[in-house]
Amino acid sequence: MASEPAEPVRPDEIKAIPVRRPGRWVAAALILYLSAALGKSVATNPRFEWGIIGHYFTSSRVLQGLVTTLELTALCMAIGIVIGILLAVMRLSPNPLVSATSWLYIWFFRGTPVLVQILFWGYISALYPRLSLGIPFGPQFVHFTANSVISPFVAGMLALGLNEGAYMAEIVRAGIISVEEGQTEAAQSLGMTRLQTMRRIVLPQAMRVIVPPTGNETISMLKTTSLVSVIAVTDLLYSVELIYAVNYRTIPLLIVASIWYLIVTTLLSFGQYYLERYFGRGTARELPQTPLQRLLRTLSIRHGV
Repeated sequence: MASEPAEPVRPDEIKAIPVRRPGRWVAAALILYLSAALGKSVATNPRFEWGIIGHYFTSSRVLQGLVTTLELTALCMAIGIVIGILLAVMRLSPNPLVSATSWLYIWFFRGTPVLVQILFWGYISALYPRLSLGIPFGPQFVHFTANSVISPFVAGMLALGLNEGAYMAEIVRAGIISVEEGQTEAAQSLGMTRLQTMRRIVLPQAMRVIVPPTGNETISMLKTTSLVSVIAVTDLLYSVELIYAVNYRTIPLLIVASIWYLIVTTLLSFGQYYLERYFGRGTARELPQTPLQRLLRTLSIRHGV
């Protein structure tokens, strides 16, 4: 008679022991200590003059300078994006003259300092005291002085916008060439023109590549607008410079400007995140969670929900 088979012996449960990483705890403790020491130093140092900072933080002159900075940032980026798209399409054109014109524009504006360009536009009347509109090499119908049309604000806007167009052209071009050529060929086989293909097929897909560096350029533009103070445009930085030129509270007023720049930069970063999330649809199975969703998920886990 055959013996009954022995019952299988259940193996012992595996006890997973997490790997200890003391270096992480040491680094975290060091960071917390340095952060606390720096925070205490900043908060208790009377030379920061936090009372002066609070007094001027929402003053009318500072807020007006902030509005000017925001206006310059928005207008210059709008000009830069429009010019950048146009130059990128020209750069990819099979026409060598059109492509060379785009390359020459990009070469010139990326090769000269933006501060020099601002100064040139600020003193444009030295080169062209009077401007006119009419037929080239023919009669001119409208005449006006350069100073009456190109104010310091307009000069700064033109300098920054035209300069930004050169950088946006390369960003847009990178986004366009990131789209597979098969997409263009399929659109052409359906009878779409080159412009329709660019507008309906290529650019919507290229936005996933274009948006992140464009967000960085916007944040950079916000800070670059401070250069227009050299031609007496009363932006945020120049406004605080005018104030501390009178009361000699240089450091507190520079901190006021820095805090406002940080606030606006943070808001722009949030906007960039949601734009990237929007145009990233279809590239992943699930969209990344928003900061609010991450916070709610963390709280629900801690409370066992």
